[in-house]
Amino acid sequence: MIVARERNEEFMAEDRQTEIRGAFDAAAADFTALGRHLWGPIATRAVAVADPKPGERVLDACCGTGASAIPAAELVGPNGHVDAVDMSGPMVDGLRRLSDLPQLHTHHADVTTWQAESYDVVQSALGIFFFPDMTAGTDHLISLARPGGRVVFTIWRGESMVAAGRHLGLAIAEVTNTPVPAPRPEHLIDRINQADTYAEWLTERGLADVDVTVHEMTLTMTPEVAWLVIVGSGFRGALTKVPADAVEAVRTTYLTSLRDAGLTELDATTLIGTGRRVA
Repeated sequence: MIVARERNEEFMAEDRQTEIRGAFDAAAADFTALGRHLWGPIATRAVAVADPKPGERVLDACCGTGASAIPAAELVGPNGHVDAVDMSGPMVDGLRRLSDLPQLHTHHADVTTWQAESYDVVQSALGIFFFPDMTAGTDHLISLARPGGRVVFTIWRGESMVAAGRHLGLAIAEVTNTPVPAPRPEHLIDRINQADTYAEWLTERGLADVDVTVHEMTLTMTPEVAWLVIVGSGFRGALTKVPADAVEAVRTTYLTSLRDAGLTELDATTLIGTGRRVA
């Protein structure tokens, strides 16, 4: 029975990863457009905290279309090296189109099995909570830093971005005449999405000099931006289950739901956790 349960959990994790990859594959075309409003400011702050130096080696995990990988590559300069890794092929292709810096090396791969080591900086902006096993995946990334190397992992704080997903779910249910989606199962991120609990969790990973920076941010939800939040992020996956001829109705209903709720700004605050790998 125990073996069967473990195998079932493995299959569920694989299905979840396939679903996540599909969502970001679909979102790739709009990811960069949303980036001007969301990913760019978040990544800029995260890279400023990571502070890559000229000539350093950097791993950018879950790189997307390069919001943090490109500025990191610019900072390490031509004598540095940045490996940008993402499991979404369309995302990686988008990054390749955006930058031809010779020090930026793009890889379509699963970073939880990435084998290169001795990075001066290992960073991931809004990626680690997508791992099938968040703790194991994060521990693996930490192991890729050199002794004394810096790790910088950014996560959402508290209820950041949640309201957009909730209103999308309501809109899809109304348009398709289906039940409102049940709350997602509890996840580790729900227990560590505040500065103090996140710092404790990173310390448990064996990191030294742990610090968590709170990057307060709100997103003004104009109709254009509000819809980009859906089509240019992981929320895009929910639309894959909507008939193509019903998507416009979902968009209209979603925007109306936001307006009726008086939601003109979306909390997009992040926690930037840093530490050093102990030798």
